[in-house]
Amino acid sequence: MEKILVTGAGGFIGHHMVRFLKKKGYWVRGVDIKYPEFSSPDEADEFLLLDLRNFRNAMEAVHGIDKVYNFAANMGGIGFITAVKADVMRDNVLINVNMAEACLRAGVKRIFFSSSACVYPTFKQTDPQVTPLKESDAYPADPDNEYGWEKLYSERVYQAYHEDYELDIRIARYHNIYGPEGTFEKGREKAPAALCRKVALAKDGDEIEIWGDGEQTRSFCYIDDCLEGTYRLMESDFEKPLNIGSDRLVTINEMVDIIAKIAGKSIKKKHLLDKPQGVRGRNADLTLVKEVLKWEPQISLEEGLKRNYQWIKEQLGIRN
Repeated sequence: MEKILVTGAGGFIGHHMVRFLKKKGYWVRGVDIKYPEFSSPDEADEFLLLDLRNFRNAMEAVHGIDKVYNFAANMGGIGFITAVKADVMRDNVLINVNMAEACLRAGVKRIFFSSSACVYPTFKQTDPQVTPLKESDAYPADPDNEYGWEKLYSERVYQAYHEDYELDIRIARYHNIYGPEGTFEKGREKAPAALCRKVALAKDGDEIEIWGDGEQTRSFCYIDDCLEGTYRLMESDFEKPLNIGSDRLVTINEMVDIIAKIAGKSIKKKHLLDKPQGVRGRNADLTLVKEVLKWEPQISLEEGLKRNYQWIKEQLGIRN
């Protein structure tokens, strides 16, 4: 039985991956600076509270491990990553450099790195009807925020370790992963969770706040699809960055309408034009991942948002 380390196991994708791997029969160690907020750390065979910005902790985390899924990061939604820059860059670069070196020294068979669609250049994302972004579009580099620059730099760190030391790597560029058991308040939440929360708390006919004019576009991938795609990538022989996401483009206004329909409410929109909204449009080109992994999302946006909305509604204690 392979022993797997999941870093960031106290976070959204990380704790879902712990559960996913346990169901497949792996021995799993979770590591984070905090326990999962919405599930038990006992879902992992072992859960260690370790700060991976410290190299000794990284070495402790990988001890006796065959493969690593590295989700550890200081991150959040658009409000967080546009306001917090130095901490994001420092913390995440330290984590990734430490994990690359620790895996090399410990003889780990393979490490997965969770990169982001934020690596893609701003000049290719100026139109809501954006051309879907291919993996090769990352260069020439021009991410729109420091989080994106850090992710792109960390990709290069892992690629350098692969080229110089033959560290076996896998890299996914995630496009807006969402679903239950993720943060939905206090400033680090992303758009699907924030909008589900706002609609859940609103009464029929109420107005909710939308950041920007709502015509900015994105694609969104449900957590279950993300886990399957990530696992297939980890078990494949593909060593270059690969998009994992959806290629269905929607405006934020359209997402609000979908959630309102799920809730059975009439919702008005108040657009806050002074709030950050990121690039104007972003969508994933899935040509390569379909070819390499025979993978594409199976859960519709409507179904995924329904599950997410119901879970957030329960967390808020709303019965009707």
